[in-house]
Amino acid sequence: MDLSILGFGCMRLPVQKDRQIDEPQATKMIRYAIDHGVNYIDTAYPYHDGESEPVVGRALRDGYREKVQLATKLPSWLITKREDMDRYLDEQLGRLATDHIDFYLVHGLNQATWENTARLGVLEFLDDAIADGRIRYPAFSFHDTLPLFKEITDSYDWTFAQIQYNFMDEKYQAGTEGLDYAAERDIGIVVMEPLRGGLLANDVPGVREIFDRANVRRTPAEWGLRWVWNHPAVTVVLSGMSTMEQARENIAYAQKGLPGSLSREDLAIIGNVRDELASRIKIPCTGCNYCMPCKNGVNIPGCFEFYNQAHIYDAKEHSGGIYAWALGGIFGGIPAFASCCLACGECEEKCPQGLPIQKHLKEVAAYFGK
Repeated sequence: MDLSILGFGCMRLPVQKDRQIDEPQATKMIRYAIDHGVNYIDTAYPYHDGESEPVVGRALRDGYREKVQLATKLPSWLITKREDMDRYLDEQLGRLATDHIDFYLVHGLNQATWENTARLGVLEFLDDAIADGRIRYPAFSFHDTLPLFKEITDSYDWTFAQIQYNFMDEKYQAGTEGLDYAAERDIGIVVMEPLRGGLLANDVPGVREIFDRANVRRTPAEWGLRWVWNHPAVTVVLSGMSTMEQARENIAYAQKGLPGSLSREDLAIIGNVRDELASRIKIPCTGCNYCMPCKNGVNIPGCFEFYNQAHIYDAKEHSGGIYAWALGGIFGGIPAFASCCLACGECEEKCPQGLPIQKHLKEVAAYFGK
């Protein structure tokens, strides 16, 4: 099917002062995007504390539902039995006011959620939901290591995989190797976080000067999006837009977002930006996970990642919010903060780089607080 190369992500819809979705503005933005060629709309069960799906469903009234391919996601971390899968899907159909989901993703797969949902029969569930017409095409979104990505990719006849990918994340999670692996198997790729949650769109001192040396004038957001679109294996770039200005700009950038459209000089500029940002890393953790699992529940690589992110992008508040959200146990786990460390020292014995992990965890805890 002919999908727009820009997808509208509904995780960061505009909100009011009370943090509730500004529904009139969100509806206006979604319909504007559709009217200007966007035909992939992506939401999920937990977005905006469960309000994203109902708002999207109402925004797609008045004939807009028929103009788009609608994607939402099975909340994998909430599944405890096979019946849960049908229950959530049926609830989502009601929330979205539709009789079918075009693309239904198993959401946020990692080692734990994949093992659990596979054991409970998620692949058979997808077969059944396709057969009875509730969904049209199966997909998955992914947050773990490359070997697991390959395992999941090979496990089923997926239509596409949704991965995090941007010019700072070529080797992160699935990365470029995963992108190519899926493409070789005729599986589409929908890219999330092409701007790393907006961090790559920021006007960061030191980076600004590098972009200013280019022969062409582009915003940081355009540089980042164009880099992802430059890859022929990418099917859709998903952008979580929060303002009408962002929607207008991204639609304009998409007009030039062709595979292979960046010059050698353009790619060199982005390479210089990557090197500049990488030079700001405070803790040289490679994310190998040899230190894991921590018997006290600390997500050691995750703590270091968010700490580094805050320094790389000069974004303490942003990274602190994600740190609290991602490591706070909201998906049914236990808190995994740096402050949970009890200084047993086992992690340091396992670290192949010999990092003083306990010292660094104290730095993270002091930086982000408890």
